[in-house]
Amino acid sequence: MRLIRHGEKGFDRKLAEFCRGAAVPKRLAGSVASILNDVRRRGDRAVTAYAAKFDGARLRAREFRVPQSEIASAARRITAADRRAILAARADIEAFNRRGLPRGWRMRNRHGAWAGEKFDPIRRVGIYIPGGEVPLVSTVLMTAVLARIAGCSEIAAFTPSKAGGEIAPGLLAALHFAGVGEVYRIGGVQAIGAMAFGTETIPAVDKIFGPGNAYVCEAKRQVFGTVGVDSLPGPSEVMIIADASAPAGWAAADLMAQAEHGSGREKIYLVSTSARVIEKIVREVESQLGSASRAKKIRRVLENGFLAIQAGSASHMTDIANYVAPEHLQLMVKSASAIALERRITTAGAIMIGNETPTVLGDFVAGPSHVLPTGRAGRYFSGLRVADFLRRTSLIRYDRSSLRRAAPTIAAFSAMERLGAHGRSAEIRLRGR
Repeated sequence: MRLIRHGEKGFDRKLAEFCRGAAVPKRLAGSVASILNDVRRRGDRAVTAYAAKFDGARLRAREFRVPQSEIASAARRITAADRRAILAARADIEAFNRRGLPRGWRMRNRHGAWAGEKFDPIRRVGIYIPGGEVPLVSTVLMTAVLARIAGCSEIAAFTPSKAGGEIAPGLLAALHFAGVGEVYRIGGVQAIGAMAFGTETIPAVDKIFGPGNAYVCEAKRQVFGTVGVDSLPGPSEVMIIADASAPAGWAAADLMAQAEHGSGREKIYLVSTSARVIEKIVREVESQLGSASRAKKIRRVLENGFLAIQAGSASHMTDIANYVAPEHLQLMVKSASAIALERRITTAGAIMIGNETPTVLGDFVAGPSHVLPTGRAGRYFSGLRVADFLRRTSLIRYDRSSLRRAAPTIAAFSAMERLGAHGRSAEIRLRGR
């Protein structure tokens, strides 16, 4: 763990350096670019080669796509408890996200013309589901359910397989219950390349969604422009802002929950104005580590990706949070303080308010998608929502009367910008046929 204190020399520089560590190292960019170029050039052959190299999966091109029978079988084989959990989470996610479904609208503008917007689903979307060591069953629901609500006609899911081509049954079952029938047992950079460029057996998509490790995140960044991407959700992050009201054991458990994802690039932040609060929570982390199921991976994150920050004031904590733009932010402070902080913090992916609201609720069941920006991308990206699966189109309709009212303004702008043909295209209509 690293600790920085308000007022110490180089505080801002040390915080910035730690945050930069969350980004993909520059040396990885070339490796990602090489894989993407190979997939663009060689298609299925390249995908086959990288699946074998990185996942140990010996797949032929005709085996990329998971048969519908295998998906349906997985849905039948999971336990009744797991089925109930998947269906319950799906219902919560649907209920929340249907409220965010944009609606088209129209108005009369000052010329008397009609103007408005309409929303149409993106035709073909690709969803990346991390599924190697930690199969993220919940990510299926946090992405595919939103695509279904939006009305996307084609949803293609990509997830890495084990050496024999196996995919975790819970993950396949979630895809079944989310209504996704086009599933590929391909992960990593090669999956992003296949989605972006297409191969002989995999049609390209229009937009890519879903979280991934540092390589997948960088691959999404590099293919943006060829296809759309939702955001850059990379390795998990959590920031806890705590005061003396926060139970130290709870805070420690929440920090460890995000550290256990396993990539080693996770970032966890503990912020408080109290040195005593920080000390108590850090001691609890060490105490709980001994019984953690993924202790080795958690310890790696604690050693390299854990920053404790003693802030100078509540206002300073706000500044820190807005700078870091954490994926998950927990406000484990007294109620009045939580309300004030929530109002002033504007860059967090999701804010969990109060001691009874651990991040895991947002991960699995609360309703909002857990696909959130990381690596300070929260400064300009928001968490995934239904609107991300839709295209907005502006609508304009004038008649001769409303065009006549607009004509003086059109003429003025045409003259200012020295674009005579622009003005003429309106004038010719007013002069008659």
